[in-house]
Amino acid sequence: MTQGNATDAIGKSAMNKTFWRILPLILVAYLFAYMDRVNVSFAATQMNEDLQFSATIYGLGGGLFFLGYALFEIPSNLMLVRYGARKWIARIMITWGLLSAAMMFVQTPMQFYVLRFLLGVAEAGFYPGVIFYFAGWFPVCHRGRAVSRFYVAVPLASIVMGAMSGWLLGLDGNAGLHGWQWLFLVQGLPTVLVGLIVLRFLPDAPATVAWLTAAEKSWIADELAREQAIIGEPAKQHVIAAFRNPRVLQLGLFGFLFIGVITAINLNVPLILQAATALNDKSIGYVVALGGLLGAAAIIYGGNHADRHGDRWGNAFWCCLVLAGAVLVIGLAPSPMLVVIGYIIFATVGFTIPMLTSSGWSEVLHVRELAVGAAAINTICQIGAFVAPFGWGMAKDATGSFQPALIALSGATLVAGMLLLPLRSQVRGRSGQSAVLAA
Repeated sequence: MTQGNATDAIGKSAMNKTFWRILPLILVAYLFAYMDRVNVSFAATQMNEDLQFSATIYGLGGGLFFLGYALFEIPSNLMLVRYGARKWIARIMITWGLLSAAMMFVQTPMQFYVLRFLLGVAEAGFYPGVIFYFAGWFPVCHRGRAVSRFYVAVPLASIVMGAMSGWLLGLDGNAGLHGWQWLFLVQGLPTVLVGLIVLRFLPDAPATVAWLTAAEKSWIADELAREQAIIGEPAKQHVIAAFRNPRVLQLGLFGFLFIGVITAINLNVPLILQAATALNDKSIGYVVALGGLLGAAAIIYGGNHADRHGDRWGNAFWCCLVLAGAVLVIGLAPSPMLVVIGYIIFATVGFTIPMLTSSGWSEVLHVRELAVGAAAINTICQIGAFVAPFGWGMAKDATGSFQPALIALSGATLVAGMLLLPLRSQVRGRSGQSAVLAA
């Protein structure tokens, strides 16, 4: 066996072990994170009527989660760097699980606002923290697959919520609780248990584990060092510098638009489908579950394709164009069947896009600026996720229709896609330069 083949074998062994030791646990954690974030969308079909919440009240409460998330994103990620991913991710999960279950006690708009805001504060830092954590384990040629294997939790959450939320809402009246209260309780408390499992089993860094050989640890360290040498040292690494970094601002603006779009729609999917198709809660759940199944397949394929061909930014751009068309179909379709088809297309491609772009953050940011940079990007993203649902609710109350908001969100998706093209050119130019130097 040649030295190159031996090195490849060591790398393959290291990545296989790392994938199986880390990704299943992170996937389960993110599954519960996303489920507890958006299960309010299913609860809303009953809760809004029971508590007399208008679309504006619901939109503001739905969006306040993301405002809390945005405000505490950077402090949370700094704490993750200080205390380690294992302890901090476990802390995040335990607190948000308790707060998610506490949503069952909401009776007034103010209680709704406060709990949604606190839920965002509790979860702040989870996603960018995982991206930073992965940058210490997976070289760039494996990172798309790694991110896709945990980001697939988002559509899987849709499958789980779609399959069980209709049943939980059907428990209305049992033990004196409304169906939406059962939903928050049953989907919130298991997150606490997962947090305790993370605290026990998630490894901190390659150097600290016994299941990698010395050669495998060395291979990971060498690959990550080579990747950082190509990116180059950051000029400054503090919080203010992150918000002045053109790459951070460009990625943040993309996220502000795009995450705002998918958040506004996902917080209202059951309401949209109910209004357009007159389907019952269980049937809507099945439609959402089908979209989640197709979305999961698209994420896995997209992660594999990005690692093989390297053009994750170009792929994300074309997905944005498809998504913009799907949102327009949902808004303008003359028949219930076309609305359902539009939603299925939206669900299939929607979460592949942020998987592709976030797995590329480490292609444009040095690892020493990635913790703060990723948090800064996600902070800007979550502000969009706050603004869009609130604007959605106001538009619905003002017009009595979802159509104007959907048309506007389709346009925002097109603008977001255009922001990816300069990043694609930058990464491709750097890759070409690296190939010339290697030659």
